[in-house]
Amino acid sequence: MRLGLLVLWAGLTIRLSVPLAAQEQPLGEPSGKPTVAAEEQPISRLPPTDVTIASRPDRPAEARADDTGANASSRNSWWSPWFGPGDSPEAEGASDWQEWTVHGQTTIITDRHGPFRSPYIGPHSLLPIYEVPTSQTSTLFLGRRLWDDAAIYFNPEVAGGRGFSSVNGIAGFPNAEITRVGKPQPTPYIARLFVAQTFGFGGEQEKVLDSANNIAGYRDISRITVRVGKFAATDDIDDNYYSHDGRTQFWNWALVWNGAWDYPADVRGYTWGGLIDFNQKDWALRYGLFAEPKVANGADLDPRFSQAHGQIIELENRFNFYDRPGILRSMAYLNRADMGSYAAATNDPAFGLDIALTRRYSYKYGFGIGWEQQWTDDLGMLLRAGWSDGHNETWAFTPIDRTIALAFVRKGTKWDRPRDTVGLATVWNGIAAVHRNYLAAGGLDFNIGDGQLSYAWENIYETYYRYQIKNNIWVQGDLQYVINPAYNSARGPVFVQGIGVHAEF
Repeated sequence: MRLGLLVLWAGLTIRLSVPLAAQEQPLGEPSGKPTVAAEEQPISRLPPTDVTIASRPDRPAEARADDTGANASSRNSWWSPWFGPGDSPEAEGASDWQEWTVHGQTTIITDRHGPFRSPYIGPHSLLPIYEVPTSQTSTLFLGRRLWDDAAIYFNPEVAGGRGFSSVNGIAGFPNAEITRVGKPQPTPYIARLFVAQTFGFGGEQEKVLDSANNIAGYRDISRITVRVGKFAATDDIDDNYYSHDGRTQFWNWALVWNGAWDYPADVRGYTWGGLIDFNQKDWALRYGLFAEPKVANGADLDPRFSQAHGQIIELENRFNFYDRPGILRSMAYLNRADMGSYAAATNDPAFGLDIALTRRYSYKYGFGIGWEQQWTDDLGMLLRAGWSDGHNETWAFTPIDRTIALAFVRKGTKWDRPRDTVGLATVWNGIAAVHRNYLAAGGLDFNIGDGQLSYAWENIYETYYRYQIKNNIWVQGDLQYVINPAYNSARGPVFVQGIGVHAEF
């Protein structure tokens, strides 16, 4: 019945819309999920540089395959808000048709915060001391075409480092990359291993450039893409061009992903599952089914897939607004896992605020919406909101039940730095009443809990400048200001400064 409700929601949304044209438990960190678009969209996370083309009878038959990579289902040449062909490094010297793709990335981020107002400290509080942790990740993006319309992708990854206070004390944590880290020492693991099959329906086509988890070729715009294996639920769902890559854009994970979506993932942000994407020129509909972790923020996935899984459905509409491209995405999710109840843990003295004692297989649901819009050749915007019922414990991502975010990103063309970007954003996070009562009584989520609570919305401001020092090397400075960390007006504010280096090939 619940799956039927999701399908009914999708149908109603389509009618109302108007389209145009693992491993070790980390140091307490939540599973903040994927990094580059998690599917590892073009690592640089630049808007796509594909060029839509009509069907070409003169093209060799072997070139009729579609792109089947991470971006195959969500990237359309119709949308190219900033960078045209030739502007992106991936476009230089690119072949029209390839059998392999090999790319890589390395990202190092160092954050710092100092002392702040803190009348008390709880078990999962951000510590009011100087902290200067560093995280590092390195990823290989390997892909091999199996046949014209199918490919297999393999992403080995290495991650290491630390986060503030063992990644505790802020619901919207300042470093999204820390979700990859399971141990302080660099540790290898498999991030993605999946097969993608595309079924094209003919008609107009688009060119796909070689990039991370994309093999150069052509694809039908009208198509269905099926992906099965290990990847990130956020690879295709809740995507956007301006804030979806914690390596090259905003770093706060409540800006990288919709904080109210407790998306299925292990502690590093990946999971096993499948996704179906039906794409048309002006809209797309996606449905995903993914495994949930055995315990909150756990490294192991629950093998009882019929009892523990997450479902997500998303409708994407593409349009022009004042002759500028825009995208509206709306989604609904339904998770089932061995979750505890905030109300039961708070109200029954027998549980002693130990939410683990209340765990049983139960549901959590929520909704999200995101609007990305190009305003000028150099300026883009993201507006995103999310809501979760918030009755059962946070299971995989971070303790956020309500969120609204606004972000602006500008390219540096005006000052002769077209490959630089500057961003400014704010995000407001909140939690449901039953959730705040649990924390006020002294309860703990896996990454927040001050022992008591003077509730207020957690408000975060972030700005960054990304400076290209060589073709594929960038350095980024980042500032964040966190008000009411972990929803507690008695603590903070916290000023976070960061610097990072990102390289790719």
